Amino acid sequence: MSPLSTVLDAIDTANAADPSEENGHPAARLYGERMSAEVDRLFPDASDTLKIAARGQHIERWHLKRADYPEGRTGYLTWRRDLARHHADRVGALMRSAGYSDESIQTVGRMLRKEGLKRDADVQALEDVICFVFLKWYFAAFAAKHSEEKILGIVQKTARKMSAEGRARVLAEFDLPAPLADAFRG
Repeated sequence: MSPLSTVLDAIDTANAADPSEENGHPAARLYGERMSAEVDRLFPDASDTLKIAARGQHIERWHLKRADYPEGRTGYLTWRRDLARHHADRVGALMRSAGYSDESIQTVGRMLRKEGLKRDADVQALEDVICFVFLKWYFAAFAAKHSEEKILGIVQKTARKMSAEGRARVLAEFDLPAPLADAFRG
């Protein structure tokens, strides 16, 4: 088995323990599979590091519960930072076991911690994939639970995180109402 297959299988095994389910599947594992499918579609020549970062982006996410952090923006940002570190550490350990170099492990860690967003092509590619997965698989359920104002704010934040190429693809691939589509035009 190749080192890439070894790491992806190890991530899937870890995520199979997610107590949350979606469509009868562990939610984190399903999310990882969706991330991999979008990497393959958006970046057909993706490096191993991008493929690993995408699959492991939510590895064992349930281990750090949002409810264990204070309410509000500061608590939310602390939770997200701690999750990113956990994901990077966990995936890095799996990569090390599969024989990946320290440089590759550091690259994946940077991607998972989103260090260099808008400046690092690998980090930006992962972020674009994350945004596509959100829009394709999770946005409708999110929108059903929130006000139009909150939805517009989230879409604007999503668009700001994406590359110009990613935003253009969103406009080409999704039929968004005008106010939401406008967020991707800027």
